[in-house]
Amino acid sequence: MTKTAKADPQAILGHLIDAARAAGADAADALLVESVSAGVSYRLGKLEDVERSESADLGLRVFVGAKVAFVSSTDLTARALAELPERAVAMARLAPEDKYAGLAPRELLAQGWPDLDLEDPGEPSAETLIERARAVEGAAMAVPGITNSEGGGAGFSRSAIALATSEGFFGRYAGTSHSVGVAVLAGEGTGMERDYDGASTRHGADLEDPEAVGRRAGERTVARLNPRKAKSAALPVVFDPRVAGGIVGHFAGAISGSSIARGVSFLKDRMGQPVFAPGISIIDDPHRRRGLRSKPFDGEGVANARMALIDQGVLTAWLLDCASARQLGLTSNGHAARGTGGPPSPSTTNLYMEAGSLSPEALIADIKEGFYVTELMGMGVNAVTGDYSRGAAGFWIENGKRTYPVSGVTIAGNLKDMFLNATPADDLVFRYGTNAPTLRIEGLTLAGA
Repeated sequence: MTKTAKADPQAILGHLIDAARAAGADAADALLVESVSAGVSYRLGKLEDVERSESADLGLRVFVGAKVAFVSSTDLTARALAELPERAVAMARLAPEDKYAGLAPRELLAQGWPDLDLEDPGEPSAETLIERARAVEGAAMAVPGITNSEGGGAGFSRSAIALATSEGFFGRYAGTSHSVGVAVLAGEGTGMERDYDGASTRHGADLEDPEAVGRRAGERTVARLNPRKAKSAALPVVFDPRVAGGIVGHFAGAISGSSIARGVSFLKDRMGQPVFAPGISIIDDPHRRRGLRSKPFDGEGVANARMALIDQGVLTAWLLDCASARQLGLTSNGHAARGTGGPPSPSTTNLYMEAGSLSPEALIADIKEGFYVTELMGMGVNAVTGDYSRGAAGFWIENGKRTYPVSGVTIAGNLKDMFLNATPADDLVFRYGTNAPTLRIEGLTLAGA
């Protein structure tokens, strides 16, 4: 990282904004992202590589009337930074007008925010990462039936994000990530099966024991051996928490303000109406302490807060940044995300479906024949119609119990119906950015042999 990048981020960004205004911009904002990452990979009991990198990336957005332009740079020397404002303003003057573009208004900007405890003050040594990677792969390989490994790994990263706008906003926060993961294989020849597991936390003290992660990966892989085909039928499908979050993710995509404004969402006319089954709530919480996607303000400096997007089954809000809010005649609700090279767009933070009241065992106890999904393949989701069709693997449910493994099937339905026929279990755990408990959905079509 250059000496300039070590300078005060507020001074760097403030100087860029002032220079852009002096060059003819009516308004501007600037974003600085400074990152450090380290990683280790281990395969078949041998250390493969140890990596470490540092980077700094800066983006400047300028407005000339209703015209907007973006420039970014990883060169933070004084000479490079001096050229950015004039270049950005020159580009903006040539750009087409965008009547919805603009900075967040002053009254929406965050004035203060909580300490979310996102940054672990200590960085693990290379020896610690090596031991985590060795342990996660070693535990997976020790499971009887495991025959090969795609490798285990451990990583650490720290990112510091600073945002300033010509409306007077400046905010900065930093966060860390500790992670372990492994993928292994079981069986031989054409009968081989693969599975994986991983864990990620903000603080190293919260990271799950790498050996537990590895054992789970190995056991999941062995359980997939000798899969059978399944008959085609309409039946209940139960989504493991590892894949249930994807259903919540499809919902989030359907309520993105930009999709609603363009009229390309199957939920575009459903505001204030039941979208999920009664009793289901879906929450987006940017202020979750040590949350994997927590942030104290959004990508435009707008104040953010915990929000129920689905409240007892009813759709209550779109995901809005300032541009999509203007298109819809609404006000941003603090869901802007952005990088250094382009405009903000609506996004979620810590998104989750609240837990239900039944255990996973009770959730499937009355299923005579059904399918328990542990892996999904393909991207067969139509955002306009809600049609859903994806390849899947998992386990056959018979008389309320998971039985033999199944692969090579497709599950299909429509998300509008799937949402209304979903029942969550009580096993919600926050392992990812988007989380859901075990989820049962009635009446899907399974296409098998």
